[in-house]
Amino acid sequence: MSEENPPTAPAKKSKGAVFLQRLISTVVLWAIVIAAMFSGSKTVSDWVFVAIMLTLTWTGLMEFYDMTEKRGLRVFRQWGIFGGLLLVASTFFYLSMGLGEDVRIAPAKAGDFETSIIVVWALGLCLLQVRHYNEKDAFTALCTTFFGLIYVAWLLNFIQKINYFPFPETAAAKSGPFYVLYFILVTKFSDVGGYCAGSLFGRHKACPNISPGKTWEGFTGAVLISMGASVAFVHFLGHQMHGMQLLHAVILGAILGLAAIVGDLIESVFKRGSGVKDSGSYFPGIGGILDLLDSLLFNAPLMYLYLRHILTD
Repeated sequence: MSEENPPTAPAKKSKGAVFLQRLISTVVLWAIVIAAMFSGSKTVSDWVFVAIMLTLTWTGLMEFYDMTEKRGLRVFRQWGIFGGLLLVASTFFYLSMGLGEDVRIAPAKAGDFETSIIVVWALGLCLLQVRHYNEKDAFTALCTTFFGLIYVAWLLNFIQKINYFPFPETAAAKSGPFYVLYFILVTKFSDVGGYCAGSLFGRHKACPNISPGKTWEGFTGAVLISMGASVAFVHFLGHQMHGMQLLHAVILGAILGLAAIVGDLIESVFKRGSGVKDSGSYFPGIGGILDLLDSLLFNAPLMYLYLRHILTD
């Protein structure tokens, strides 16, 4: 009787193959998003936009709470997901209906509305903890559930604030969607620049305990490529972006490039802490939703704050 051959481990993909998969997944996904945003029909744009936002929120929160539970931490998963969907949906209806307010106070009122939703949800979370009190897990359950809402839903919600930003009447039409497109492309070019520069020239490890593949050369490439992408975008489409100038393009390119690196490292901390390589397996070469969004989550509020306080001041 012949002895069976032991199973062989799957061949490790080359960096080029991984990069190609990552590029294809990224291009296909964001092409769908961009096509919906610039469809020419406000109804189509609005409803596809909110559908995508809700899907990203739901799956992102699912992945985050999965990672916390893998660490043995208690979390009110259903309440957290409900809160995230409620936050995104209510903000969408508030903003998409048109604020009809002076541009100087409309963003503040939108922020107050969003805050009220979070406060009411947080109160419900505390009451839920009272009802299901567990002395051992009381503190961690509140913290993990609340942080999941802030990290995924609240940060992601800034994309809506950019898309529906109340520009002055003299502003170029559709400036909001162009700013969304701009910050997504600049951020993703940072990811691509960091990956390529790290793969080709990476020699000095930056954070070996968190992400062994990250190098200082990769970080430098990420920032330089994001700045180049920012300048190129503004050169060709800056006339569609109210308040944007070349100097802003250089500054924002650097800010978004650096923040994209930080966002990626923060998610790496979560994944390493929960013992997973990817947050999910939705996209070949990328992983899960959080792997796709990690660099965008912190860039969205930075883009919004720069837009509100500098570009439209």
